[in-house]
Amino acid sequence: MKAIWNNEIIAESDDTVVVEGNHYFPVDAVQVRYLRPSDTHTVCPWKGTASYYSLEVDGDVNKDAAWYYPTPKAAARQIEGRLAFWKGVQVVE
Repeated sequence: MKAIWNNEIIAESDDTVVVEGNHYFPVDAVQVRYLRPSDTHTVCPWKGTASYYSLEVDGDVNKDAAWYYPTPKAAARQIEGRLAFWKGVQVVE
């Protein structure tokens, strides 16, 4: 799978975990040079508290386009150490 935004491959891996229709990529498959820390957090009742990154490619910023669960609840342990994408990021095979 590949996560693509602004004509750049942000992440690529054959080892994604799909939860609620979202592909979670291993952190080592993500091009961290495109990630910018965000202060945004949301809470999922069964996964826990999510943290976000914005993406920056060629000066364009996609705010909070990637998220992850630093300490997921037990029911979501399979996504620990993984990131997912949205907000116009294409996830394709």
